[in-house]
Amino acid sequence: MSEILLATLNAKFIHAAFGLRYLMANLGEFQERAKIAEFDINQRPIDIAEAIIAKQPRILGLGIYIWNAEPTREVMGIIRKIAPDITIVLGGPEVSYEIESQPIVAMADFVITGEADLAFAQLCDQLLNDQAPDQKIIRAQLPEPADLIPPYPLYTERDIANRIIYVEASRGCPFTCEFCLSSLDVPVRQVPVDGFLEQMQSLMDRGVRQFKFVDRTFNLNLRISSEILQFFLDRMMDDLFVHFEMIPDRLPKGLREIIKQFPPGKLQFEVGIQTFNPEVGKNISRRQNYDKLADNFKYLRSETGVHIHADLIVGLPGETLESFGEGFDRLIELGPQEIQVGILKRLKGTPIIRHDKEFEMVYSDQTPFEILQNRDISFLDMQRMRLFQRFWDLIGNSGNFTRSAPLIWRESGSPFTSFLTLSDWLFSQTGSRHGIALLRLVKLLFIYLTEQAGIEKKEAAETLLHDYQSGGRPETPKFLGEHLDGKRKGVEASLLPKTAARQARHLGVEQ
Repeated sequence: MSEILLATLNAKFIHAAFGLRYLMANLGEFQERAKIAEFDINQRPIDIAEAIIAKQPRILGLGIYIWNAEPTREVMGIIRKIAPDITIVLGGPEVSYEIESQPIVAMADFVITGEADLAFAQLCDQLLNDQAPDQKIIRAQLPEPADLIPPYPLYTERDIANRIIYVEASRGCPFTCEFCLSSLDVPVRQVPVDGFLEQMQSLMDRGVRQFKFVDRTFNLNLRISSEILQFFLDRMMDDLFVHFEMIPDRLPKGLREIIKQFPPGKLQFEVGIQTFNPEVGKNISRRQNYDKLADNFKYLRSETGVHIHADLIVGLPGETLESFGEGFDRLIELGPQEIQVGILKRLKGTPIIRHDKEFEMVYSDQTPFEILQNRDISFLDMQRMRLFQRFWDLIGNSGNFTRSAPLIWRESGSPFTSFLTLSDWLFSQTGSRHGIALLRLVKLLFIYLTEQAGIEKKEAAETLLHDYQSGGRPETPKFLGEHLDGKRKGVEASLLPKTAARQARHLGVEQ
């Protein structure tokens, strides 16, 4: 039993609730009277409510995000009926804007908007001393990172062994991209770097080897980003992996020289390009130097071992299917290891709504509030792009088809047009909008490459087999083996024992 319970529904078990740990770290004298309880959206709301009620908290703080708002509302509905004396406090980005119209807000006792690191502790002080504030909506003052107690000691040994470890060296973003909540989060505030690096050393001493920075613009302050990179470079280990979100057109010589020294596979840069169309960029107030971007990509791919994860968004105001395709083709030429195709979401509070009338933007009323259609892309074409997104993840981003994927567009010259055709064909063959078993997908790709894309059967079989066996599968599927030389006749792969890696993928286990 704890008087204060901090809880949220994560998207997956492997995601650690960074915000809850910040709240706990800054509870001051109330920290000993509080606990954290993490759930995930795959659990039944009634089971989550049971676990919360069993702890008998006086105050329940719930973190609300786009992915958990609806199941959290169900949890709250049960708690309100069974344990109405629990004071429910909401916080998080999903309840920081447009709060008047949200049913989940109406069910809460208090809502803290903005960064609640300090405001939640102040509210708990009032509530536990029977001095509840008169106002339901509490607008938190923007805290300075130097005034916050860092949350990193609150990562448990279980977290370190099983979960993604999130860290941040700064908050805020200097850009004003209208689709993004970070455009409302100004100014950029830097965590004191010396103390931050001490915390990173402590995490490393405890066994953390994978760090995911949540900074929106890690390379904005070149002095500090260089210090942090040098810190990890000086402590290089075989299993070290560090993820950063980068500004794509800002990579000066000094930063390049440090990045180049990292061994391959130790750094991942998430690069939000979103669009290559200058007019669309202007519509959404996004500033980007495409020439510098291309030069930086070329350098990273040719001179470093950085893994690049690049983002493009479907459905931005003014972006047609054709112009998105041109941007996709251009990005393929730049050669990132992953291209994340995202569908535009209408996040609460973002100024993207100013385009609703001119570009006839129509969004879903259900989370995650994705675009359904607009003036330039019909609903049916937007649905095609959702299939494109799903099949691209299965083929282009999975790592299972590194040599085979380029065969899809080799003869046509346009990766986008070719892959959209493949996507339509795969749906016509399977009717699936979700996953396709790997072996079946390999067979479907062989049929498509040889019957639709003009690839010789022997070349297609050899390339697909290389990719298939690169994943730790020694067998040769029969439908490929019969097109190879006599040394590899092939067997029915589905009858072979699964390797540990294949079993893990089958169960959806993160490796």
